[in-house]
Amino acid sequence: MSPQASPQASARPVGARATGSPSPGQAARARRVKLTVSRVDPWSAMKMSFLISVALGIAGVVMVAVLWMILSGMGVFSEVNRMVGTILSDSENPFDIMDFLGFGRVLSLSIVIGVIDVILMTALSTLGAFLYNICSALVGGLQLTLTDD
Repeated sequence: MSPQASPQASARPVGARATGSPSPGQAARARRVKLTVSRVDPWSAMKMSFLISVALGIAGVVMVAVLWMILSGMGVFSEVNRMVGTILSDSENPFDIMDFLGFGRVLSLSIVIGVIDVILMTALSTLGAFLYNICSALVGGLQLTLTDD
């Protein structure tokens, strides 16, 4: 038999499934493909890690702001002020926790930590891509098996 025995089989793109149900003697099988990740582009790793770390930094700043507002609404800071005031009982220099944990100070500190996080995560993932490429050249890369269900 020739390789193109059926005109219907040659009209279908490679990898496309035939329409209809399989014949009784033919069971539907999942296709398995082995692939190897032999190289990671450092530029694309840097771009993706930058975007992900910016998103995580923004989420962290929002999380800190919401947590501060919840604690303030529950009266935690005023309760700490009252408790420390009774322990110290210093009338000349009253203790106020808002001097240390004010909303502006906490938010600006979380922004600084977010910016440092963006810089570090971007640099480390780019360095990781370079290191992966070096190791992949030595041992052949990461092998994946993908199935088509």
